[in-house]
Amino acid sequence: MNPFVIHRPGLGLLSRVTAAVLGGYLLASAWVVFCGVVLPGRAEAVLAGVQLSFVVYVGAVVWAFAPVPLGRVWMGLLVPAAALAGLAALLARLEG
Repeated sequence: MNPFVIHRPGLGLLSRVTAAVLGGYLLASAWVVFCGVVLPGRAEAVLAGVQLSFVVYVGAVVWAFAPVPLGRVWMGLLVPAAALAGLAALLARLEG
């Protein structure tokens, strides 16, 4: 049996809600920053990133409540957010 399984359903739900709200926000924010660095035209790139971030956020919320283990939910949100933010920082440093 997995020692990291949450034995109280309320805590599991709280963790999924927290993952949906905070993890989704982090992923959507990292997406906006990444689009601002990668796409041409700063203002238009940020605007496109903000518009697409709503889709990213909804996808993150759906993923948070998917029938997968909690650890996988958190990793599925935090790893891509960290990767996008890190890549955006690296590309911004290389540009200017």
